[in-house]
Amino acid sequence: MRIIVLIKQVPGTANSRMDPETGVMVRDAGETILNPLDEHAVTEAVRIKREHPGTEVIALTMGPPAAKKVLLEACARGADKGILLSHRSFGGSDTLATSRVLAAAVRKIGPFALILAGDKATDGETGQTGPMTAVLLNIPAVTFVNRLSVADAHITVQRMVEEGREEVELGLPALVTVVKDINTPPLPTIKGYILAKKLSFPVWGPEDIDVEQNQTGLKGSPTRVVKIFSPKLSRDTRFYTVGREGTMNEIAHVVLETLKARSLIRKGDSHGS
Repeated sequence: MRIIVLIKQVPGTANSRMDPETGVMVRDAGETILNPLDEHAVTEAVRIKREHPGTEVIALTMGPPAAKKVLLEACARGADKGILLSHRSFGGSDTLATSRVLAAAVRKIGPFALILAGDKATDGETGQTGPMTAVLLNIPAVTFVNRLSVADAHITVQRMVEEGREEVELGLPALVTVVKDINTPPLPTIKGYILAKKLSFPVWGPEDIDVEQNQTGLKGSPTRVVKIFSPKLSRDTRFYTVGREGTMNEIAHVVLETLKARSLIRKGDSHGS
């Protein structure tokens, strides 16, 4: 059985920054990490590998050359191989363009039973890439999964929904996005890093996966960030000093009128009458 895990290199929370001109995430803005929810996806894939001998786990990511760092971490956590999708034409891809690249790479990898991914990435919070990749591969997908078991030709999952939990059974191949409640990822071991550093990670561009460059990057992205800004908090604060009882009544009237003008109270209720 072959399991492909979709992972992503994301900026550390303190280093997240958008380019105000292009609306694209700045990938070299500082320290980067493996997307936290992808840690859970890798951990789940490794667990399944232990339960089903002969299983191969491949970590797949798209990003700049520095994204090999997260492939190294995934392999230190137990993945068998890592593949980097990196090319200048991939830069600025939205979720659809990214899914096109990932789906094309999965087809090149060959037959697989299961694709795992984190439910969302901390730098986008869309949760779209996993399901879109499944659609492009024409396979079923299930999201928000917090429990997963694998049989010979199908999987049974428990997923979190607004009403509680839902159990779903679906045939393989399939794609599953997981939430943090599915497991507790252990820290990579020194032995794991030593073994991972002996691996080489191939780098695939558009020609390697047979995808047209105008279908990726900004050219292939139907959605754009047209404006970004930092929210500003402004206050118009006024201080009143009560010197005598008559002044207190005047100030109270001013406060009530201000609250009514801002629709915080209405005339006729217990405070605005």
